[in-house]
Amino acid sequence: MFKPLDIKEKEETGSTTPSDVERVKCLIIGSGPAGYTAAVYAARANLNPVMYEGLQPGGQLTTTTEVENYPGYPEGVTGPVMMEDFKKQAERFGTDVRWGMATKADFSGNIHKVWIDDKKLIEAESVIIATGATAKYLGIEDEKKYAGGGVSACATCDGFFYRGKDVAVVGGGDTACEEALYLSGLCKKVYMIVRRDVLRASRVMAERVKKTPNIEILWKHQTKGLFGENGVVEGATLVKNKSEEGEEEVKIKIDGFFLAIGHKPNSDIFKNFLESDSVGYIKTIPGTSKTNIPGVFACGDVQDSVYRQAVTAAGTGCMAAMDAERYLSEKNS
Repeated sequence: MFKPLDIKEKEETGSTTPSDVERVKCLIIGSGPAGYTAAVYAARANLNPVMYEGLQPGGQLTTTTEVENYPGYPEGVTGPVMMEDFKKQAERFGTDVRWGMATKADFSGNIHKVWIDDKKLIEAESVIIATGATAKYLGIEDEKKYAGGGVSACATCDGFFYRGKDVAVVGGGDTACEEALYLSGLCKKVYMIVRRDVLRASRVMAERVKKTPNIEILWKHQTKGLFGENGVVEGATLVKNKSEEGEEEVKIKIDGFFLAIGHKPNSDIFKNFLESDSVGYIKTIPGTSKTNIPGVFACGDVQDSVYRQAVTAAGTGCMAAMDAERYLSEKNS
């Protein structure tokens, strides 16, 4: 979604003339629940926020069909419609929402610099990063074919739709175990598709999975493809003991296919300035959205490796805007 930082010394694309530079009070990078909520609060605080939406306006929720666990939508709502509602509310209070991708950042000075599409330079007194995280996929074509029709990267988000049905979870780490255990409380049968003959998860999580009656671990299996009519998953084709003696093709009947092989936070362009963990999630001071750089705040999935929900992202978006408003107030007092 956001271009990695090129750390080599090079000239900017074209010359940076006055017309290429814009000074703003509050810059929001990225959209989605966190970004749009930050925009609502920042706009209401008269910070005149400018938001650049990135390549996927609305974030991961735009790839979700039904959202039934967000307060205020008693009948449920589709992800794209929900994000359009968020955007309209942000614009109603004066947020300047723009199309564009952040491609470079420089937080070394008092004024924070962010380049958009390698051309326009935004100089911001405060920056709110809401660039999210991208779920990792296997890379098979059927993941795209059945997107919204049985393929998901969030059991907590979509598991409700598979009550009493059979599903599969891909992965062998703690996240996969957590997803499988969550789904086991909703679904009739949960298959765990594990490439190796052991789980990478912690011993406690692994034991919980093994003791759950309706979870079946398919050791040394890899996904070859999915199948089903009318764009809806009806089963998966697996390969057991791939490239080994006894290799065979296996088919399982499932209604849902959940990826649990990790997420990659969209934080590459900030890594030379902001502290992050080994995966790339931006570190914030506990209980706040503050990063190690004064005036730079992070919210949503780019700093949350645990919950990754729309409602928690929105909450941290609120925090970021309030932290930014307090920062600017103290700075300019």
